[in-house]
Amino acid sequence: MYLFPCHLFSFAFLLHNTAFQQAELNVDNMNLHEYQAKQLFRDHGIPVPESRVVATPEEALTAARALGTPRWVVKAQVHAGGRGKGGGVKLLDSENTLRDYAASLLGSHLVTPQTGAEGQPVNHVLIESPCDIERELYLGMLVDRARSRIVFMASTEGGMDIEEVARSRPEKILTVFVHPAVGLMPYQSRKLAFALGLAQNGGTQAKAFHQIMAGLYRLFTDKDLSLLEINPLVLSKQGELLALDAKINIDDNALYRHADLTTLRDISQEDEKEARAAEHGLNYVSLDGNIGCMVNGAGLAMATMDLIQLRGGQPANFLDVGGGTTAEKVAEAFKIIISDPRVKGILVNIFGGIVRCDLIAEGIIQAVKQVHLAIPVVVRLEGTNAEAGRSLLAQSGLAIDAAESLDDAARKIIIAAEEAHGEAQ
Repeated sequence: MYLFPCHLFSFAFLLHNTAFQQAELNVDNMNLHEYQAKQLFRDHGIPVPESRVVATPEEALTAARALGTPRWVVKAQVHAGGRGKGGGVKLLDSENTLRDYAASLLGSHLVTPQTGAEGQPVNHVLIESPCDIERELYLGMLVDRARSRIVFMASTEGGMDIEEVARSRPEKILTVFVHPAVGLMPYQSRKLAFALGLAQNGGTQAKAFHQIMAGLYRLFTDKDLSLLEINPLVLSKQGELLALDAKINIDDNALYRHADLTTLRDISQEDEKEARAAEHGLNYVSLDGNIGCMVNGAGLAMATMDLIQLRGGQPANFLDVGGGTTAEKVAEAFKIIISDPRVKGILVNIFGGIVRCDLIAEGIIQAVKQVHLAIPVVVRLEGTNAEAGRSLLAQSGLAIDAAESLDDAARKIIIAAEEAHGEAQ
């Protein structure tokens, strides 16, 4: 099974908690930076530390002075977790050190356990007032599609690798499910507050926790979020609850309702091919193999990649062109696939249900001619007008191999890719 990049979802939750096991993977999400998420938190009454976002070392120094604190937390703003492990978060108490550290981050690529070797570009850093931490908690939300509910997740193990907590100590992950007809109920926030040990001080902490959960629920529903995490949610030594970090994913399918949020997209943090595919209505995710895949339907695409792997090959991508694809989409899909220099062959797997296979075959022929494709292509067509589609491919005079079955297609493209790789060397 192939999992999409972990910055889109905390997959360990899916694997180690019943609620998350039933959640559906969704690659159509727009990620926000921490500073953007915290602004949404402020707008919905969720307490966060005082901070400034900057783009130059000089701005960093000005921001630190404006905060008026003797120490500052400096955080690289990238779409990836594990920033502290990658050297992207530091507590500093010297203006000169702060300026030098900001200068070293800005314009660099931060490598974390979630980015891969190439890292993510750092265009902004967040200068934040530090907090006297008494306890660190975890609080998150996502959509459980199997139950048709928004689920709140909480844990006393905040500040830690929450995926590891879910894996090794799943009993530490607490959940409540919110019915959409009634919304978040006070008893649900009280349940989590008591479980987290926030029943002290005459209930003031539990009340503050309820206000945070209520604000998060409004934010989640108002902005059509798909994932929200605060790790850590801290209880300060002064008895205040603060969101020290903020992670938000927004459902791309709902962005037409939120013109203000579309301006927050940072394409520098996205895979160039994935962003280009999204512009053409294609679902594309880069992988590490050498066999490009073009399939109509997410489930069929996953099955195609699984079979390539089973037969000894390595998929280079997930690419779903959709059920009602067109010749133009097919051509763009080819262009995106071959823009990856690792690709040594392409497997096209089309089931003609909504779309006719002969029209897809025409699109494939046009695309191969248009992009002057120099690598092997194996096509498997099944469904409406499949025989006519295969005939068109056979009569095209192009180096396109029509397969009789998916298994046949997988075997053929693996052999062809190996031969192409050998010739290239």
